[in-house]
Amino acid sequence: MLSKNSIVGYSAGIITGITYGLNPLFGIPLMNDGASIDSILFFRHGFSVVLLATFLILSRQSFKVTPKQLGILLILGLLYTSSSICLFESYKYIASGLATTLIFLYPVFVALIMVVLRVYPTWQVWMAILATFVGVLILAQSDDTQTIDPIGVLLALGSGLSYAIFIVIVNSSRIIRPISSTMLTFYSLSVGMVIFYINTLLSPNDLTTGINGSSSWLCLVGLAILPTIISTATLALSTRKIGATKASVLGVFEPITAIMVGTIAFNEPITTNIIVGISIAIAAIIFMIIATKK
Repeated sequence: MLSKNSIVGYSAGIITGITYGLNPLFGIPLMNDGASIDSILFFRHGFSVVLLATFLILSRQSFKVTPKQLGILLILGLLYTSSSICLFESYKYIASGLATTLIFLYPVFVALIMVVLRVYPTWQVWMAILATFVGVLILAQSDDTQTIDPIGVLLALGSGLSYAIFIVIVNSSRIIRPISSTMLTFYSLSVGMVIFYINTLLSPNDLTTGINGSSSWLCLVGLAILPTIISTATLALSTRKIGATKASVLGVFEPITAIMVGTIAFNEPITTNIIVGISIAIAAIIFMIIATKK
């Protein structure tokens, strides 16, 4: 039987992957309407911060942190902000499904960083990483008509690397361990909100340019709740319960969700490569959970 921590950790990791994979569903329509990336991400982070602050106040949690904790939280905020910027910028150069798929290479980055820190994954986890890597490569070749721009690929990989470092710090930093997942999410997103607001002030465009009607605002609220609040909070929870490497491998549900969104919302076809890639990735996840249970 899996332990309670494992059940919670694996479940949270799956939720993280699914919700983060919804980024294109809400972000692409806003970009198509002419909204700037800075405006989109400012409202995304701003709404998230307001909702989280309300929850923390109602639950009577203290916002107090030590100077050392604040320093780590600032770094986490910068990493999450960098990941968001690179992700949305990559949408300009490559298809959203491909961008999200490439970002999922971050489990490889996590494993390599953990090795540098002398934390060595088991052979079962290495097998799962290798299998999901192969599955993602197959997914990335799902559209033969797609032009792959190197700039978009580099931006997507940059997003994945920032995400990987974020995960490793959450997992390994003893300084922020006493901070709840909700509080960690609140401070991380607050950093991004400030950065994006400053960027919008420097931009010649108005803050709400391209954000028209209720559908646009619903997309922004959707971005704030699903791929931001829920995804970041469950990522922190999963990382703390089952470790950085396993939590990152569960992120395979990101490209799976992105592919499904592309098919349902943007009429992108499901090819044989997509089916094979998803099957390999899911099989790897099941193998990792079964082989490493205690």
